[in-house]
Amino acid sequence: MRTLLFGSLALALATPVVAGDIHGKVACKGARDCAGAVVYVDTIPGKTFPPPQAHQKINQQNLVFDPHVVPVLVGTTVDFLNSDSVLHNVFSPDACAEKFNLGTWPKGQTRSYTFKKDCIATLLCMVHPEMEAFVVAVPTPYFAVVPADGSFKIAEVPDGSYMVKVWHPKLKATSKPVTVAGATEAAFEIAR
Repeated sequence: MRTLLFGSLALALATPVVAGDIHGKVACKGARDCAGAVVYVDTIPGKTFPPPQAHQKINQQNLVFDPHVVPVLVGTTVDFLNSDSVLHNVFSPDACAEKFNLGTWPKGQTRSYTFKKDCIATLLCMVHPEMEAFVVAVPTPYFAVVPADGSFKIAEVPDGSYMVKVWHPKLKATSKPVTVAGATEAAFEIAR
Protein backbone atom coordinates (compact mmCIF):
# COMPACT_ATOMS: atom_id res chain seq x y z
CA MET A 1 0.00 0.00 0.00
CA ARG A 2 2.86 2.37 0.93
CA THR A 3 4.56 1.69 -2.46
CA LEU A 4 1.29 2.41 -4.28
CA LEU A 5 0.85 5.66 -2.33
CA PHE A 6 4.43 6.83 -3.01
CA GLY A 7 4.16 5.75 -6.66
CA SER A 8 0.92 7.73 -7.07
CA LEU A 9 2.46 10.77 -5.36
CA ALA A 10 5.57 10.60 -7.56
CA LEU A 11 3.41 10.33 -10.69
CA ALA A 12 1.29 13.30 -9.59
CA LEU A 13 4.40 15.41 -8.96
CA ALA A 14 5.97 14.39 -12.27
CA THR A 15 2.86 15.24 -14.28
CA PRO A 16 3.17 18.79 -15.56
CA VAL A 17 0.40 21.27 -14.89
CA VAL A 18 -1.43 21.64 -18.17
CA ALA A 19 -1.79 25.29 -19.10
CA GLY A 20 -4.31 26.69 -21.50
CA ASP A 21 -3.91 29.19 -24.24
CA ILE A 22 -5.52 32.34 -25.54
CA HIS A 23 -6.22 32.28 -29.25
CA GLY A 24 -8.42 34.16 -31.66
CA LYS A 25 -8.51 37.09 -34.04
CA VAL A 26 -7.79 40.80 -33.95
CA ALA A 27 -9.84 42.91 -36.37
CA CYS A 28 -7.94 46.02 -37.46
CA LYS A 29 -10.10 48.88 -38.74
CA GLY A 30 -8.31 51.72 -40.49
CA ALA A 31 -5.07 49.88 -41.25
CA ARG A 32 -4.07 47.84 -44.27
CA ASP A 33 -3.84 44.73 -42.07
CA CYS A 34 -3.05 43.60 -38.53
CA ALA A 35 0.64 42.81 -39.09
CA GLY A 36 2.71 44.00 -36.15
CA ALA A 37 -0.04 44.05 -33.56
CA VAL A 38 0.94 42.57 -30.20
CA VAL A 39 -1.50 40.73 -27.92
CA TYR A 40 -0.32 40.23 -24.35
CA VAL A 41 -1.41 39.42 -20.80
CA ASP A 42 -0.96 42.52 -18.64
CA THR A 43 0.42 42.61 -15.09
CA ILE A 44 -0.65 39.71 -12.87
CA PRO A 45 -0.93 40.95 -9.27
CA GLY A 46 1.63 39.27 -7.03
CA LYS A 47 3.54 37.69 -9.94
CA THR A 48 6.86 38.70 -11.43
CA PHE A 49 8.82 36.90 -14.10
CA PRO A 50 12.60 36.71 -14.47
CA PRO A 51 13.81 38.02 -17.83
CA PRO A 52 15.35 35.54 -20.23
CA GLN A 53 19.13 35.22 -20.25
CA ALA A 54 19.13 35.02 -24.04
CA HIS A 55 19.10 38.38 -25.77
CA GLN A 56 16.50 39.34 -28.35
CA LYS A 57 17.95 40.53 -31.66
CA ILE A 58 17.04 43.29 -34.09
CA ASN A 59 18.99 43.62 -37.31
CA GLN A 60 19.53 46.81 -39.30
CA GLN A 61 19.64 45.63 -42.87
CA ASN A 62 18.72 47.27 -46.18
CA LEU A 63 17.96 50.46 -44.21
CA VAL A 64 15.19 48.84 -42.15
CA PHE A 65 14.92 47.39 -38.66
CA ASP A 66 14.18 43.68 -38.86
CA PRO A 67 11.88 42.68 -37.30
CA HIS A 68 9.75 45.83 -37.28
CA VAL A 69 7.93 44.99 -34.00
CA VAL A 70 9.53 42.99 -31.18
CA PRO A 71 7.65 42.16 -27.96
CA VAL A 72 9.86 41.30 -24.99
CA LEU A 73 9.46 40.58 -21.30
CA VAL A 74 10.50 43.52 -19.11
CA GLY A 75 14.19 43.12 -18.25
CA THR A 76 15.11 41.64 -21.63
CA THR A 77 18.25 42.88 -23.37
CA VAL A 78 17.96 43.59 -27.08
CA ASP A 79 21.04 43.43 -29.33
CA PHE A 80 21.06 45.74 -32.36
CA LEU A 81 23.27 44.50 -35.22
CA ASN A 82 24.29 46.71 -38.13
CA SER A 83 24.37 44.51 -41.24
CA ASP A 84 24.53 47.41 -43.71
CA SER A 85 27.65 48.90 -45.27
CA VAL A 86 26.64 52.31 -43.92
CA LEU A 87 26.74 53.66 -40.38
CA HIS A 88 23.59 53.18 -38.27
CA ASN A 89 22.36 54.61 -34.98
CA VAL A 90 19.63 53.41 -32.60
CA PHE A 91 17.80 55.73 -30.24
CA SER A 92 14.39 56.04 -28.61
CA PRO A 93 12.71 59.35 -27.75
CA ASP A 94 10.47 57.60 -25.20
CA ALA A 95 10.89 58.32 -21.48
CA CYS A 96 9.90 54.75 -20.55
CA ALA A 97 13.06 53.64 -22.39
CA GLU A 98 15.17 56.34 -20.71
CA LYS A 99 15.44 58.18 -24.06
CA PHE A 100 18.44 55.97 -24.79
CA ASN A 101 20.87 56.66 -27.63
CA LEU A 102 23.36 53.92 -28.49
CA GLY A 103 25.43 56.12 -30.79
CA THR A 104 26.53 55.25 -34.32
CA TRP A 105 28.44 52.14 -35.38
CA PRO A 106 29.63 50.39 -38.56
CA LYS A 107 28.71 47.13 -40.27
CA GLY A 108 29.17 43.96 -38.24
CA GLN A 109 29.03 45.63 -34.83
CA THR A 110 26.31 45.24 -32.20
CA ARG A 111 25.10 47.54 -29.44
CA SER A 112 22.66 46.51 -26.70
CA TYR A 113 19.97 47.99 -24.48
CA THR A 114 17.97 46.44 -21.61
CA PHE A 115 14.28 47.39 -21.42
CA LYS A 116 13.75 47.85 -17.69
CA LYS A 117 10.01 48.65 -17.47
CA ASP A 118 6.70 48.39 -19.31
CA CYS A 119 7.22 50.39 -22.47
CA ILE A 120 6.19 50.88 -26.05
CA ALA A 121 9.55 52.12 -27.31
CA THR A 122 9.85 53.69 -30.72
CA LEU A 123 13.23 52.92 -32.30
CA LEU A 124 14.76 55.40 -34.73
CA CYS A 125 18.04 55.97 -36.55
CA MET A 126 19.52 59.49 -36.59
CA VAL A 127 21.45 58.67 -39.75
CA HIS A 128 18.37 57.39 -41.63
CA PRO A 129 15.21 59.17 -40.38
CA GLU A 130 12.95 56.91 -42.48
CA MET A 131 13.89 53.92 -40.30
CA GLU A 132 11.42 53.06 -37.52
CA ALA A 133 10.65 50.03 -35.37
CA PHE A 134 9.11 49.24 -31.98
CA VAL A 135 10.00 47.24 -28.90
CA VAL A 136 6.96 46.39 -26.79
CA ALA A 137 8.25 45.56 -23.29
CA VAL A 138 5.48 43.79 -21.36
CA PRO A 139 5.18 42.53 -17.74
CA THR A 140 4.47 38.85 -18.50
CA PRO A 141 5.93 36.23 -20.82
CA TYR A 142 2.48 35.67 -22.33
CA PHE A 143 2.44 37.53 -25.64
CA ALA A 144 2.16 37.05 -29.40
CA VAL A 145 2.88 39.07 -32.53
CA VAL A 146 -0.11 39.15 -34.86
CA PRO A 147 0.36 38.43 -38.57
CA ALA A 148 -1.51 40.26 -41.35
CA ASP A 149 -4.63 38.05 -41.05
CA GLY A 150 -5.16 39.01 -37.38
CA SER A 151 -4.85 35.50 -35.94
CA PHE A 152 -2.93 34.93 -32.72
CA LYS A 153 -2.16 32.30 -30.11
CA ILE A 154 -0.53 32.80 -26.73
CA ALA A 155 0.50 29.35 -25.49
CA GLU A 156 1.04 27.99 -21.96
CA VAL A 157 -1.12 30.55 -20.15
CA PRO A 158 -2.13 29.21 -16.71
CA ASP A 159 -5.86 29.05 -16.04
CA GLY A 160 -7.09 32.25 -14.42
CA SER A 161 -8.54 35.70 -15.09
CA TYR A 162 -6.36 38.29 -16.78
CA MET A 163 -6.45 41.67 -18.47
CA VAL A 164 -5.38 41.14 -22.07
CA LYS A 165 -4.14 44.08 -24.13
CA VAL A 166 -3.67 44.67 -27.84
CA TRP A 167 -1.25 47.23 -29.28
CA HIS A 168 -0.69 48.15 -32.94
CA PRO A 169 1.81 50.65 -34.44
CA LYS A 170 -0.92 52.66 -36.19
CA LEU A 171 -4.12 51.96 -34.25
CA LYS A 172 -5.42 52.71 -30.73
CA ALA A 173 -4.65 50.08 -28.12
CA THR A 174 -7.45 48.20 -26.41
CA SER A 175 -7.86 45.78 -23.52
CA LYS A 176 -10.45 43.48 -21.97
CA PRO A 177 -10.67 40.83 -19.28
CA VAL A 178 -10.23 37.23 -20.40
CA THR A 179 -10.73 34.15 -18.24
CA VAL A 180 -8.51 31.28 -19.35
CA ALA A 181 -9.80 27.76 -18.82
CA GLY A 182 -7.89 25.45 -21.12
CA ALA A 183 -7.99 26.55 -24.76
CA THR A 184 -9.72 29.93 -24.62
CA GLU A 185 -10.90 32.01 -27.55
CA ALA A 186 -10.89 35.82 -27.52
CA ALA A 187 -11.62 38.40 -30.20
CA PHE A 188 -10.48 42.01 -30.30
CA GLU A 189 -11.15 45.02 -32.49
CA ILE A 190 -8.83 47.99 -32.77
CA ALA A 191 -9.28 51.13 -34.84
CA ARG A 192 -7.89 54.59 -35.42
